[in-house]
This record gives sequence, structure tokens and C-alpha cells, in this order.
Amino acid sequence: MGRMSSFEILERHLEYRWTGPRPGDAPSIVFLHEGLGSAGMWRDFPDRLAAATGCGALVYSRSGHGGSGPALGPRPVRYMHDEALDVLPAVLGHFELGKVVLFGHSDGASIALIHAGARSGSVRALVVEAPHVFVETVSIAGIERITADYGTSSLKERLARHHGTNTDSMFRAWSGVWLSPEFREWNIEKYLPAIECPVLVVQGEDDQYGTLEQVDAIVNQVRGPAESLILPRCGHSPHSERPEEVLAAAAGFIKKTLDNG
Repeated sequence: MGRMSSFEILERHLEYRWTGPRPGDAPSIVFLHEGLGSAGMWRDFPDRLAAATGCGALVYSRSGHGGSGPALGPRPVRYMHDEALDVLPAVLGHFELGKVVLFGHSDGASIALIHAGARSGSVRALVVEAPHVFVETVSIAGIERITADYGTSSLKERLARHHGTNTDSMFRAWSGVWLSPEFREWNIEKYLPAIECPVLVVQGEDDQYGTLEQVDAIVNQVRGPAESLILPRCGHSPHSERPEEVLAAAAGFIKKTLDNG
């Protein structure tokens, strides 16, 4: 894995790393991490997918995550909209990326869907892993459990290895928004019909934060071709729990999509 570097956009200081061919030499995959994730928490999965597809890969940490600068103010209910509609376009512009493949996990998957739906034609393909397009009871219950255990389990220690001084503020901001009464009405299904690029949805059957209803909503509502990979005995992080299957499916999907223009 390459070393982390940093860049600045929109008054944000963000960490990133690049692997594989540079922009202009090959298509690019942009990885968007989960709600408690960071660039480093993808481990070597982006490198392996870049190698399998011949693409370059950009991995970055959002504000308040990993080694990026602290978040700018409190996190609003529309924080994923802000990332999709303001920050991600600025990231793509900074690296001079045109049409890209977005690979998003959980919150990152929702960000990818909002971006593709709002900027139709700017994305060549989407791989969305454990996505959320509306709030489910199981999502809230799962977040309530880990929030209650945060101070007494090993979760804080494990997160601190990746987030350092951002750990507490990042966790409280994320859990606080998801557990707020206002967030129960959060829904991004309106963006789905405008998504024309091919979509691969990856979901674990045992995901503690979402059900197959999320998959059905996406597959049935996007305008472009959509397919799904449903993994039994798999939870919320298929790329780390079942890496070989996710790698094979994502690589095949991306190569097929890029070969078809």
C-alpha cells in the first residue's frame, strides 16, 4: 500500500493515497468509506481492485476521519448530501478526474448514490456496498447497541488506531446524527431514477445495519442496469469479511462496464 499524502479543498485538510495508473492513463476508482471509516481502514482492498481492473484508485478520508483535519462544525442531518454535492465534486476536480467509478461502503455508498443521481452522466459505474437509501429500524437498533457499548468495549480502542485524536468527536457526531429524531425521515430514493450508469449492489445477509429492502429499492428504481451480490453469512463489511468474492464480482463488473464504453 502507498503512503498517505494530503490535500486541501473547501477549507478542508484531507488525507489520501493513490494507487495504480495516474488519471489520464486509465479510468479511476474513487473509494468512499463508511460512517466510522477512513482511508486506511480499506487496507489493501483498493490496491487489489485497481490491479485487477487496470484502473487507478483514489482513497481519501472525509473531514473528522482518519488523519484528515477535524470536522468543520456540527454534523447536520444532510451531511451525506454535503459530501456528495459539495465535497466529492471538489475532490474530483482537484485530481482532475472526469468520469469515474465510485465504490462506496455504507455512508460512502449513500454519498455515491446521491452524487450519481444529482450529476447524471458524471459517473461511469457504481459499486455500492451495504448502502442506505432510507432509515430502517434495524439500522437504529444497531447504532444504539454500539453507542451504548462504545466506552466499555474494544471499539473505541480499535477506532483510535485509525482516527487518533478524531476518534471521540467522529463517533459522537456520527451516532448523534443517526440517532436524532430528525434523521428518521432521511431518504434519498428521489435520486435513484436519475442514475443511468450500471450499478452493482453488494449486501451481506447478516448486515446488522440494513436489510435486503435497501438492495431492492436501488435495483428497482435506478434507470440504468443494476445487479446485486447477496452474501450469506456476511455482515456489514463484505469487502473485509468476504474479500475474494467481492473483489471478483467488483472487478468483473467494472471491467465489463468499461469495456462496453
